[in-house]
Amino acid sequence: MSSGDPRVLVVEDESTMRESIVRALGRSGYTARGLPDGAGLEECLDGFRPDLVVLDVMLPGRDGFRLLEVVRDRTDAGIVMVTARDGLEDRVRGLDTGADDYVVKPFLLEELTSRVRAVLRRRGRTPTALVVGDLVIDEEAGVATRAGAPLGLTATELRLLRYLAEQRGRVVSKNQILTQVWGYDAYDPNLVEVHLSALRRKLEAHGPRIVHTSRGLGYTLRAGGDGA
Repeated sequence: MSSGDPRVLVVEDESTMRESIVRALGRSGYTARGLPDGAGLEECLDGFRPDLVVLDVMLPGRDGFRLLEVVRDRTDAGIVMVTARDGLEDRVRGLDTGADDYVVKPFLLEELTSRVRAVLRRRGRTPTALVVGDLVIDEEAGVATRAGAPLGLTATELRLLRYLAEQRGRVVSKNQILTQVWGYDAYDPNLVEVHLSALRRKLEAHGPRIVHTSRGLGYTLRAGGDGA
């Protein structure tokens, strides 16, 4: 694994989308950089040395499939393809050419960052511990601490805390939490509320409240000292 935060290059021609992805990755602890097309790709690969490339298929000039071959020839970075196309043929072509994963537009930013994290983890290029303020969350090791004290979280509470920490400073809805933590879209507010209540009790045993409720919207984690 390279030193420091994992580096992610985002090649996306739509500026608003590109900037949103870069910001989301930055909030999740990655060093992210964006390119509008493949014109400067070779130079960026050599200078930035990304651990993963998020690569749009529909680009001006060289399309994403041609750029995928460039990335594969010059680096061993992970590749997540992004496209508005939902045809099976395009997905198969991308994966056969060497992509690690494939995300179809429209998508939630949380979904993309989750895919990025999974690819980097499989490749051994992401630290397992996430540090936010006085929190240290290591999902792979199955532990979390606050101010040095073990929290004694269940596996579900640990996933929930990591997700909130990755989205720190942002309000996430109960439905987003269900999708990202439990992996399904069914809307069951009681499930989220019960686990959040238990998580809060354990967190607040070692410091002030950091998981806040935005009534009618969802929840946000704000930890002092982490820049959120």
